[in-house]
Amino acid sequence: MSQEQKQGGRKKGSPSALSLWFQRKMNARTTGKVRRKGGKYLGMDLLILHTTGRRSGVARETPITWFADDDGWLVVASGGGKRDPDWYVNLMAHPEQAAVEVHGSPAVPVTPHRLAGDDHAQAWQHITGQQPRYAKYQQKSAREYPVVRLARK
Repeated sequence: MSQEQKQGGRKKGSPSALSLWFQRKMNARTTGKVRRKGGKYLGMDLLILHTTGRRSGVARETPITWFADDDGWLVVASGGGKRDPDWYVNLMAHPEQAAVEVHGSPAVPVTPHRLAGDDHAQAWQHITGQQPRYAKYQQKSAREYPVVRLARK
């Protein structure tokens, strides 16, 4: 019997149905607060990222921290350090369907660009200059956090 069969069809380390349900409830709650408060929540600037589920095809809305960039918005796919967050995997699977809401404005279609090399390094320096906790999070993880630029279409 494989490890996946032992866990009821889930891969080792993947979230349970209960944790996914809880995460979606918390995302919906936080999304409502972000819309009411104009993008500020717990002292952070949040945007609402619109993606489409990579397997389900269901529209998803995820509140995430963003950082200003000349070409759009920068977001970090930290996912708690262990794995890519669902929003990131969905975004990369269906980049043509991505949009963002910022400060209560209507959703704006965006094109995601995963940064690499010097672009990643420069963006990472900008991000950690504004939020040093990201550098601390990165030090605790074996994987390099993806940084994505969300550029207006």
